[in-house]
Amino acid sequence: MLKGVAVVWMPVKDIDRAKGFYRDTLGLQLTKEDGDWAEVDANGLTLGLNGREPGGASSDGGPMVTFQPESSLEETLESLKSAGVEVPAEISEHPWGRVATFKDSEGNDVQLYEPPKS
Repeated sequence: MLKGVAVVWMPVKDIDRAKGFYRDTLGLQLTKEDGDWAEVDANGLTLGLNGREPGGASSDGGPMVTFQPESSLEETLESLKSAGVEVPAEISEHPWGRVATFKDSEGNDVQLYEPPKS
């Protein structure tokens, strides 16, 4: 019935600020821009930055996007902190891997995920 995920929509309050965050801070490529909508390539998954529904942008709900860091979780978190990104908690350890939550420019919770070491 379903083939998979087409797009993950991220509600944003300020489309220009959000585009800058995902492009400049996170280093992802913008693939489409159309007014209050932009698409970001996140390693083959399309993130839609949706400025048409700014009321949904906050840490109280909405989608949770989890990224794979290029380097270690610690190094990536330090880079984000150096760029002024809010990191509300330390890395959490789980049997299924390690997770760190940070905030995007619109107040959405976003995560980094590192699988367990074998």
